[in-house]
Amino acid sequence: MPRPRPSRRLTLALPAALGALALTTLPASATSTPAQIATSRTNGVAYLKSLQAADGSYAGSGLSNEWAFSAFAAAGTAVVDVAPGGDTTKNARTVYRNLISTAAWPSASPVVTDYERGVLNAYAAGIDPARVSASRNLVADVYAYWQTAEAGYFGPSANVNGTVFAALALGGARTQAGGTRVPQALTDAIVTRLRANQHVDGGWTYAKAEGNPTALNAPSDVDMTGAAMAALCVSGVSNTDADVVQAKNFLKGKLAPSTGAFNSLYGVNTSSNGWGVSGLNACGINPQTGDFLTTSGKTPVDFLIANQYNPAGGFKYKPSDTTPSSYSSIDALRAVAGGGFTSAPPLPLTPGAPQWVAQAGFTPGTATKLALTVDDGAGNLKVCSVALTPTGTTTTLGDVLNAAATAATPSGCVTGVTPPSGTGTVTAVNGKANSGADTWKVSVDGSAFAGALRQKAINIGDTIALRWGA
Repeated sequence: MPRPRPSRRLTLALPAALGALALTTLPASATSTPAQIATSRTNGVAYLKSLQAADGSYAGSGLSNEWAFSAFAAAGTAVVDVAPGGDTTKNARTVYRNLISTAAWPSASPVVTDYERGVLNAYAAGIDPARVSASRNLVADVYAYWQTAEAGYFGPSANVNGTVFAALALGGARTQAGGTRVPQALTDAIVTRLRANQHVDGGWTYAKAEGNPTALNAPSDVDMTGAAMAALCVSGVSNTDADVVQAKNFLKGKLAPSTGAFNSLYGVNTSSNGWGVSGLNACGINPQTGDFLTTSGKTPVDFLIANQYNPAGGFKYKPSDTTPSSYSSIDALRAVAGGGFTSAPPLPLTPGAPQWVAQAGFTPGTATKLALTVDDGAGNLKVCSVALTPTGTTTTLGDVLNAAATAATPSGCVTGVTPPSGTGTVTAVNGKANSGADTWKVSVDGSAFAGALRQKAINIGDTIALRWGA
């Protein structure tokens, strides 16, 4: 069965680290026991493995089964261990990395959610999304869709799902060491937009609502509410925050007492339930107890498991269906396994296979991109993807800033740097000069901010943040 609402899901393409919450300690009143969840997880993984093509691929045209990677990771299965007939040369991680490294991926007319999809799935597969290959930096690809005129949005603001999944991708796909790679100023700008689009009923839809009373008072969507609340939580917002609590209450209000299903705008279905549960998981809210255990003793997890074929492992889209849906199976397994919209990759079982793969250095003469933010300390945050062709295996901060002045998307990220060449301390950016203790500082991949020097070494895939201040 095709996935529901293809136009939205195709551009959204679903989806931080949203570490999988292991649902192993549950109250006695929960109707799905840890053993039942473990069985569902085992059978669900087996079904998703059956979706792999003979060449080892999952990704294809349209809305692809590559979303299985987020479910595999949540369920504790390393994507590199998924290989057709045990042929490790065709393992799913290597095949996917090769695909997203090509210039033709994702399409001739990409949208921001294509790259956000890539970030989330690459991360779950154990591919550093900023270092996919010598030419592919998925984090920089996402940065290119920053909306300068509407700071905080990624992609056209009319489709707020692009901003929701920017938060999930940029906040969820952490560094290999588990740190946040993007600066707080960027996270804050995105969170401000997420909050502004929350409807009066506590939820969200994929369409922009900010500043539109009619839209803000319209009914929300279970699916996007799960994704948006996860986006807030992966951005560091507490699950006791008023907006997260409102989202939780919205989902609670959609529960069907007899089954534990969420009554979504699109009817009762497994995919909507999966997205709602993944939102709860991402926020550390147990979907098996408290507000989500109905008066009939049912939970949203019960509904998901009730729609799984066992031992075959696939999940139906609707209870009335007679065959499993690959996309619903991915959504459901991720949720049942305790995952949000991506998870850090598990340690592989394949001998010699590393947890992470990443391009080690620039390839001289090969064009690439770097992600850059420039924060002037006065609320004027600039975000861009910088195109450059390195001449060595590393480059310098000065060379990146010079490239940003002429080859940044969106443009205007850097209009001028002092000094314009050579080495030494960066004393001014975009006309704003150092002043006493307030100076330009730099952070790379979330490191502590330190004095910005033109000669500072920049490596492939580094996420660079410039900030003016004490």
